[in-house]
Amino acid sequence: MYVVAIITGQVRLRKKAFANPEDALRNGGLQYYRDDPDVERCRRAHRNDMENIFPFLFLGAIYSMLDPNPTVARIHFLIFLVGRIVHTVAYLLKLKAPTRSVAYSVAQMPCFSMALQILFTIVMRW
Repeated sequence: MYVVAIITGQVRLRKKAFANPEDALRNGGLQYYRDDPDVERCRRAHRNDMENIFPFLFLGAIYSMLDPNPTVARIHFLIFLVGRIVHTVAYLLKLKAPTRSVAYSVAQMPCFSMALQILFTIVMRW
């Protein structure tokens, strides 16, 4: 997520498309207070990362408290990491479909698995 935030800022500077008038004035004038399709793509990729990574962190924290097998936990975390990296790269580089949707689906599998294991543990201890 942090890398995508930096990329968004760099694209804004390169394309001279600033979100705030004071930034535009500092970098050339009010004509640069505008939207740009490439900047918006970076912003959508960043928002998508936040919409998926924050829930994963929540699930991962609870899942980790259940004392899972460390190897299985690492596999869950690695699959999510690789899936999200591929998804973000596919989003930013406009890779052909279905690259992004496959990466998204792959990254959701460990989330679904962890959520099921959390629910199963809750039901069994209730």
